[in-house]
Amino acid sequence: MLFRRYLSTFAVPASVLLGKRFSPAPKQTLLSFPQVSPVYLVSQSIQTEFPRSLVGSLRFDRTMAAQSSKGSIHDFTVKDARGNEVDLSIYKGKVLLIVNVASQCGLTNSNYTELSQLYEKYKDQGLEILAFPCNQFGGQEPGNNEQILEFACTRFKAEYPIFDKVDVNGQSAAPIYKFLKSSKGGLLGDDIKWNFSKFLVDKDGHVVDRYAPTTSPLSIEKDIKKLLG
Repeated sequence: MLFRRYLSTFAVPASVLLGKRFSPAPKQTLLSFPQVSPVYLVSQSIQTEFPRSLVGSLRFDRTMAAQSSKGSIHDFTVKDARGNEVDLSIYKGKVLLIVNVASQCGLTNSNYTELSQLYEKYKDQGLEILAFPCNQFGGQEPGNNEQILEFACTRFKAEYPIFDKVDVNGQSAAPIYKFLKSSKGGLLGDDIKWNFSKFLVDKDGHVVDRYAPTTSPLSIEKDIKKLLG
């Protein structure tokens, strides 16, 4: 009797149990939440990689910001073939034709010849040709700066300035070429495709046109004359 009385003390009516288990759920108010990007969800699941990717993106942003801070060609300083620093602001008010040159290319003779012709004809009207030797295409500019100068000036009578040998593509590309390519992309991407790609720059230092390696210098004479005014 005592045992039954003890159990009855803790007995819970079945109706209460059944009511808690089977009674209809009270009406709920649905809350709307903004959609979460799948990229965000994935990034949350790999939190250990987040700091590294964040640092990488910040570095990338800083690099792009540094490049975009250059508003014109006149903001750059480069080295000439003798190792002297040249502030390109000295070319303010000049029309520039910037070319990556090579001594052993199938395009060498025609381009060097026509570049000299253009320079001779328009140098007194404000044209400057800036030649940047580059060995990235078929290894066709293997010489040192002294050899390149002797080749261009002796064989083709080049009187326009020839600068230090540079890379024009890749991570080691010269800053001036990163600027040129970002200012005027090519038909099949921004990278320079071959020797003797050409960029035409106006008197304010802005890139106005880009020409393929196979475009002869004399064929763009009309564009040069237009900028010279």
